[in-house]
Amino acid sequence: RYGEEHTALLATYNTFGLRSVIRELGKVFGLPTADIDLIAEQPEAIEKHHDYGRHILHYARIMDGMPNYLSIHAGGVLISERSLYYHTGLKLMPKGFPITHFDMHDAEDMGFHKYDILSQRGLGHIKDAVDVIFENKKIRLDVRDVARIKEDRRVKEQLKSGHCIGCFYIESPAMRGLLQKLRCDNYVHLVAASSIIRPGVAQSGMMREYIKRFHHPDEVEYLHPVFEEHLSETFGVMVYQEDVMKVVHHFAGLDLDESDILRRIMTGKKKSGDTFKRLEEKYFRNCRERGYSDELSREVWRMVESFSGYSFCKAHSASFAVESFQSLYLKAYYPLEFMVAVINNFGGFYSTEFYVHEARMCGARIEAPCVNNSNLMTTIKGDTIYLGFIHMKNLERKAAINVCRERKNRGPYAGIDDFMARTGIDSEQLQLLIRIGAFRFTGRGKFELMWEKCRLRSLTISAHDQNILFDCPEVEPLELELPKESRLEQSYDEIELLGFPLCSPFELLQEQPVENYCAADLPSLGGKKISICGYLVCVKPVRTIHRQRMAFVTWLDKDGHFFDSVHFPQQWQQFPLRGRACYRIEGKVTADFGLFSVEASRIQKLAYRSDPRFGG
Repeated sequence: RYGEEHTALLATYNTFGLRSVIRELGKVFGLPTADIDLIAEQPEAIEKHHDYGRHILHYARIMDGMPNYLSIHAGGVLISERSLYYHTGLKLMPKGFPITHFDMHDAEDMGFHKYDILSQRGLGHIKDAVDVIFENKKIRLDVRDVARIKEDRRVKEQLKSGHCIGCFYIESPAMRGLLQKLRCDNYVHLVAASSIIRPGVAQSGMMREYIKRFHHPDEVEYLHPVFEEHLSETFGVMVYQEDVMKVVHHFAGLDLDESDILRRIMTGKKKSGDTFKRLEEKYFRNCRERGYSDELSREVWRMVESFSGYSFCKAHSASFAVESFQSLYLKAYYPLEFMVAVINNFGGFYSTEFYVHEARMCGARIEAPCVNNSNLMTTIKGDTIYLGFIHMKNLERKAAINVCRERKNRGPYAGIDDFMARTGIDSEQLQLLIRIGAFRFTGRGKFELMWEKCRLRSLTISAHDQNILFDCPEVEPLELELPKESRLEQSYDEIELLGFPLCSPFELLQEQPVENYCAADLPSLGGKKISICGYLVCVKPVRTIHRQRMAFVTWLDKDGHFFDSVHFPQQWQQFPLRGRACYRIEGKVTADFGLFSVEASRIQKLAYRSDPRFGG
C-alpha cells in the first residue's frame, strides 16, 4: 500500500564486546589463532599472553562498546507518510530488505511508531510436535484447550520437577533452577516466574526477595499500604512493568502518563535524560508533600530504579506461560515426538546434542542418519529416532534431498551399488554417508564399503564411451583382509560429522573416573566437599559488582542427569574451562532454597582416548 520508499526495517547498532574486539585486534597484529583464543578466553592471565597481548587488551578496553556495524532489528518495521528518504538514507541488506540508518530510540525521538512483527520458534515446535504425534501414533491433539492443560496433574508435576528441557522459555538452567526453588506447579506462579527471571528483576535482588516471600507469605512486611493493596499478588515485589507504574502513581502521585514514561525509561525502551531527572525530582517532591520519611522514599525509589533493564509486562508473561504449559503438556505425554519437533526447529537454548540426549533419557533409541530410514529432518518410527541428514556437516542439502526423493519414488536401497546407480551421488558425498554409518543395514563394515565404493566408481568410469590408450590385461580380483572399525572410531567420525558422539562422552575417556557421586546424590551431601565428574553443557559468564569475571556452569553427570556449579572469580581465573569435554569438579555442595549445586574450588579436564583413525 505505501510502497518501497515509505516502508523499511529498523536498524540496530551492533557494538564490540571485549572478546570480539580482542579477536579483531589479534588479527590486525597478525597473531596465530591459538594466541588470540588464549587472550580472549583468559584476559587476566597476562603472563601467558603473546608479547602483543598488553597492547591488544589496552585498545580492546577502549573499543569495548563502540559501534561495529549496522544490523536488522529483530522485528521493527517503520511505515512513513512521507518518503523515508526525507528522514534517512536506507541500506539494502543481503536478504533484500532495506534498513534505516537509525535505531528504535532515534525513531521514537523523531515521532515514529515502531511495529514489532516477531517470529516465534516455540510456536513452531508445538505445531510440529502435534504433526509428529499424529504421524507416529495416529493421535490428533488439541493443544488449544489451555484451561484443561493448566489443570493437568502430570503437567504440573513436570513443571514442579524442573524437567523442562525443550519447553518454551523455561528450559534454561536459570529458569529450571527458579522453578525448583519456587516448587512452581501452577499457571499464576509461572506467569510471575517468567518475569522475575528477566535481568531487570533478577539483577536487582528482587528475585531472591520474591522467592523468600513466596515460601513465607505470612511473614511479609509491606513497605507501605499501597504495596499491599496493589502488589499483594507478588508479595509486595515489583515483578511486572505495570508494577512500576502502580507504585509511582499510587504511592508518589505521579500522573499515569508520567508513570508510563518512567516505566519506559526504566525498562530500557527510551533513552534517559532530562525527562528522567525531572520525574525523579517530582517523585521526591511529592513524597515530601505526602509526609513520607526520607528513608522510605529512598527505599521505594531504589526498588523502582533497580527495575531498569529488560522486564516483561504482565500480558507478555501470561502469554509466554500459556506457551510453556502447552510445551509441558506435549513433553509430559509424548516426550519422544516432542523432542523430535524441538530438534527439527533448532534455535533452542541448548545445542542439538543435548536435545538428542534428552530424547534418549526419555526412552528413545537414537540412530545415526541412514539412507533407508532418514529424511532431511529428524524422524521417529515407534521409539526409534533417526537423525536427519541436515545435521551432517559438509553433506550437501541437494544430495540429501535427492537421496530421500529417490527412495520415496522407487523404494528402499538394496545396497551401496543400487544406491550409487540410482542417485549418481559424487564420491565425496558418498564417503560422508559411509563414514556416518548410513549403509549399516547392509551388514558390511565401513572399510569394506569404502573399498566397494572405489571399485564401483572405477566401473562407472570404465563404462563411459572412452578411448583406451593401452590394452589392460585381465587381473584377478585381489582379496584383502580389511580391518574392523571399532566403536571408538565410529564415535570420532560422529564427532567430526555430527558435532557430537551418539555414545556417552564418558565412554571416550582414557581412564574411567573413580568418583561415584552423581547429581542425584547432591541433596544428601549438603555442606560436604566432594569430587564429581561432569560433561560440559553450557556456561553463563557474569561479572560481580566489582567487575570481576565468574561463571555458572551446567554439566551432565555419568548417568545423564544435569547439575550446576558456581565458579567465583579466583577459581574461574585459576581453573578456566578448556573447551567442551569431561571435567572433574572439586568443591562444596551448597543449597539455595532447596536447589543443590557445587561451589567449585578446582576443575580438571579429563583426557579422551586417542583418535584411532590416525594411529592413536
